[in-house]
Amino acid sequence: MRILRVLLVLLALGFCAYSLISQWDETVRAFGQMSWPTLLGAFATGCAGLFVWMLGWRTYLAGLGSPLPVRATFRISNISQLGKYVPGKVWALVTQIEMTREHKVPALRSFSSTLLAVATSCACGLAVAAVTLPLTSDAARDRYWWLFLLAPVMLAALHPKIVTWALNTALKLARRPPLEHPVSLGTTLVAVAWTILGWALFGVHTWLLCEAVGGEGAGLVFQASGAYALAFVVGLLVFIAPGGIGAREAVLVMVLGPVLPAGAPIVVALASRVVLTLADLAGAGIAFLMGRGGRAAAPGTAESLDQEEEREEGVTSTST
Repeated sequence: MRILRVLLVLLALGFCAYSLISQWDETVRAFGQMSWPTLLGAFATGCAGLFVWMLGWRTYLAGLGSPLPVRATFRISNISQLGKYVPGKVWALVTQIEMTREHKVPALRSFSSTLLAVATSCACGLAVAAVTLPLTSDAARDRYWWLFLLAPVMLAALHPKIVTWALNTALKLARRPPLEHPVSLGTTLVAVAWTILGWALFGVHTWLLCEAVGGEGAGLVFQASGAYALAFVVGLLVFIAPGGIGAREAVLVMVLGPVLPAGAPIVVALASRVVLTLADLAGAGIAFLMGRGGRAAAPGTAESLDQEEEREEGVTSTST
């Protein structure tokens, strides 16, 4: 499985490189309309948003009975998330499950935590869009009103009793034992808080890009936040599109069109896509470097087991 993971990461990097190269001229023109401080700010807030979303997933994983150090969670999350650039949506999940298995996390527990993190992200994202867009975007309200109505339903479905019942029912159908550690209300609230903070950071990311192309007004930050949240959720629903490419940009252009100069929404959408792709690549690069070294972990921890495994592999390769 380690070889399969390496091949998957290489495939994902290939898709990332292709998406960047295929839009190189458009990207250069888009970046030419923005200052470097703006682009760096958008990159920094994008990285921060990805990091706090990782903490939300880590919260669920710990609540289900498998606490991991931040370092190990960062490495797993950032490497596995490259799989979202491969068509099919499932490759990130497959890689994540295999990497958490190295830290003695059962596959069903890893799957359940990821499912909860995605559901929380969608529910909170729809809530952000439902609060910010109906009064600021006629196009979004007319076309996606049904998604806005789902927001309170999805938020209510995150209640621990409903989550525990749903997961135990699925495990029973799969002829598996029930959850050893049912999700608690405290775990859910902390995960929701991390997720909402992530949406706020992505909202600032989009707002910075909108201001750089001529957007203005006190309500721009709210419309930018709602536009990105709605675009992300719609992109997630388009199963075949890697990273929601195409669908996400279409929603951003539709929602931001009335508040930005002509031609500016597509510039924002393209710049956001490229900046966040670079944020994913930077996170994965740091994660790979962390996996090769770093400080020694305390004995008996997940980090220690991971480092011992790497040292054993090094001794084996040297002896051969």
